[in-house]
Amino acid sequence: MKYAMIGVWTIAVMAFFSCGANDSATEGMVQVSGKIENFPDGLVILSQFTDSRPKVLDTLKVSPSGEFTYELAVDTPTFYELNLYGQKVVRLALYKEDVELKYNFSDPASLAIEGSQDTKEMLKIERLMEAYQLEVNKLNEAYYEAMSKNDAEAIKKIQSDAMILESNQSTRVKEMIQSMGNSFAPLAAVGLLNPKNDFPFMDELVTKLNDNYPGTVSILQMKQQLDEMRALSVGQPAPEIELPSPDGTMVKLSDLRGKYVLIDFWAAWCKPCRQENPNVVRLYNQYKDKGFEVFGVSLDRTKEDWVKAIADDKLAWTQVSDLKYFNSAAAELYQIQAIPATYMIDPDGKIIAKDLRGPSLENKLAELFD
Repeated sequence: MKYAMIGVWTIAVMAFFSCGANDSATEGMVQVSGKIENFPDGLVILSQFTDSRPKVLDTLKVSPSGEFTYELAVDTPTFYELNLYGQKVVRLALYKEDVELKYNFSDPASLAIEGSQDTKEMLKIERLMEAYQLEVNKLNEAYYEAMSKNDAEAIKKIQSDAMILESNQSTRVKEMIQSMGNSFAPLAAVGLLNPKNDFPFMDELVTKLNDNYPGTVSILQMKQQLDEMRALSVGQPAPEIELPSPDGTMVKLSDLRGKYVLIDFWAAWCKPCRQENPNVVRLYNQYKDKGFEVFGVSLDRTKEDWVKAIADDKLAWTQVSDLKYFNSAAAELYQIQAIPATYMIDPDGKIIAKDLRGPSLENKLAELFD
């Protein structure tokens, strides 16, 4: 899920999945066993992830001493969920290796995994995500407090901290994935990355997984999704945009070739866009003589609102729009589903960055021109 108010990503660890490991279980069968201490009343339920949703497979029988053993057929690498009495969820990544878990309800940090290496890697993902969520929660609390006090400076600082947090989390996730070798568990971590910013890494990872586990449906599905995004990935030529300016003249993005151009998708009705405009105006004035341009693409519905916002916000750069909201030809071409959204292209017309705004835009321009 995306925390829209401060731009922090938190994405569910599980998505559509299936994919390998080492032989140790009976051919085609995997044993799930465990020991639970100080458990409450209730049930232990085993579910399998199918199309990103857990499908209940069975209720496990637990002895009075807290022990259980269960065998299931696993013919392809698959993700499961073990729900312990509705109070603790354990993710399992199973294929050819038995797994044993131990957990004491008196100690939330006591979960231990033996056997399945892929499941051990899953536990690393879970713990990384939990730590990240705690940091996100702290930022959200600070954000709501700043909003209640109408503290603009504090809000700006929190937004900057959120961007840094997201960037650092992306680095941590990629380092963790790289440490997992040939495990299929990284499939569960892909959802923690932002495909707009991490496309090359994700593309390389899915290619590797496809080589290791050819024909796996979920990997092929993810590969298809990345192929659809490839045209808009960093390093690719920015698709041409040709739309009317406020005076009706047809203007092309390629007219600005030879400069660094920020393609800025915005609208008069978009409050975050309008809040960002003063920052873009400041940076435009600072770098326009060094080769920086902005190509504004409005997703407004009426010309009156569009033109008024341009004047009110003192936007001196190129502006175009077909006034078709999210049905705009440019919005569909660039797969825009929310605004503000930006693409930075180099003098040759290639995409070099995405979703730059606030401190990230300022840092990128300083990198390019200072």
